Amino acid sequence: MKIVVDAFGGDFAPFEIVLGAIKALQANEKLNLVLVGDKDKITEILQEQVYVSDKLEIVHAPDVVTMDDVPTVAIRTKKTSSIVVAYDYLKNNDDAVALVSAGSTGATLTGAVLKLGRIQGISRPALAPILPTVNDKGVMLLDCGANADCKSENLLHFAIMGNEYMKAMGVKKPRIALLNIGTEEEKGSEMIKEAHQLLKNSNLNFVGNIESRDILRGSVDVIVSDGFSGNIALKTIEGVAEVLFGELKDTVKSSFKAKLGGLLLKKSLKGIKAKYDYQKLGGAPLLGVSKIVLKCHGNSKSDTIAKTINQAYTLAENKMIEKVTNAVEKI
Repeated sequence: MKIVVDAFGGDFAPFEIVLGAIKALQANEKLNLVLVGDKDKITEILQEQVYVSDKLEIVHAPDVVTMDDVPTVAIRTKKTSSIVVAYDYLKNNDDAVALVSAGSTGATLTGAVLKLGRIQGISRPALAPILPTVNDKGVMLLDCGANADCKSENLLHFAIMGNEYMKAMGVKKPRIALLNIGTEEEKGSEMIKEAHQLLKNSNLNFVGNIESRDILRGSVDVIVSDGFSGNIALKTIEGVAEVLFGELKDTVKSSFKAKLGGLLLKKSLKGIKAKYDYQKLGGAPLLGVSKIVLKCHGNSKSDTIAKTINQAYTLAENKMIEKVTNAVEKI
């Protein structure tokens, strides 16, 4: 079983990506990794590292898809780029089960659909990050940007995929909620009300609607949304957190008394910041395609890459793709 890593995707590629791969190998002796990118540059980094060489394969890909490239054009024309070669390897090798990339989100999503294809029965793939919660369990939000316009059927499929993902990660009976403007059943657009009924009549553990202010409370395990609303909710949470921590930092520096108070609270404040650091939870899975794909944030460092690689391994070990396929067939 091999996990393919796009070694040249991300703000800190290739060094942090390669380092993350080594950390993953050191943490899990069962892993076999394929690093895709410029072979000479990857080899240069590896010369300074300690690792089991027969657990690591390098596939040469001299080009890179940048953030300025149009995803659909890049996937079709940059055939020797790291993300395209990585997808080709994943598609053409049965023992390759997953892909990890911190590169262009658009190229990663487009490549997954064009190169791998959807799971039979799934209407649309969904990007599904795990967000930190007050109870440290995390909550999956899907979709958060892959599908701006959705039908009620799409949201049912999102719920099925989110349910199987969370079970694969150890949640026995995931609680599933529908993102809405109110908790009442009759609220929301016609599409949301239709989705509510589909979820209510399914065999999923559907607990009803949830408002965006409750996303991080940890009261549910999976939150289903169309990609437009989900992306707004996600970016709002990120923006509010950034502003609050920035304001807090400026306030602590504003006077001698504030600095003294900040010094006393330094350990506690660092703990809060670490608790809500989305990087510690690994990458966001793209659910609905025929093999496991995990997308890391562009500024991911080695620890996040290592976490995501082992996340991919866990999903493959628990046969998430097969379980999603079976669940859709039952519906």
